[in-house]
Amino acid sequence: MNSNFMRDIRIVELFKEQKPFSKLKFRYSTKEYYAMTVLRKKDRWEIQLVLEALPKPLEKEFEGGLFQPFVDEPRVFVAEFKGKQVGWMELGFHKWNKRMRLYELLVEEAFRRRGVGGLLVRHAVSLSKKRCARMLIVETQSCNVPAINFYLKNGFELIGFDVANYSNEDIERKEVRLEFGLRIKGSANIC
Repeated sequence: MNSNFMRDIRIVELFKEQKPFSKLKFRYSTKEYYAMTVLRKKDRWEIQLVLEALPKPLEKEFEGGLFQPFVDEPRVFVAEFKGKQVGWMELGFHKWNKRMRLYELLVEEAFRRRGVGGLLVRHAVSLSKKRCARMLIVETQSCNVPAINFYLKNGFELIGFDVANYSNEDIERKEVRLEFGLRIKGSANIC
């Protein structure tokens, strides 16, 4: 990580009243995915996620937005580099189970693998502590190996999955919803 570059990054909160917000355009490519199998035995379940190569590289593109109506207590932050927005993050707090959810996390391609995403995650952890959240959670797909690697590198662990979130054929489509969580240390001591 280039420390001179990171000194020029600022995290700034956006507010809903500042609309309009442009759509976030997510894009990634991968050559592999996590194949999932779920087997029910008489007295147990066997669940496996195995990293496998795709027959051909997969390119995914989709749009997202900020301040979506389904987000509880939304907070949106941007990473700015010399006044230009280069990263975005939206958080929401679930009161009922004291978890902070990371709904959106996007860094412009030219700024990826330079520490911006990690800076946003660290900011999310700090906000989670202040909100007395016990965990920071995020969703991604079994085919988004770059995101999975990023979350693992930043201390998240697999905490769950949904094999029918996007369609009834998520396993066959190689796109199973995976939930990752990061336990927030220290928040229990101050809350």
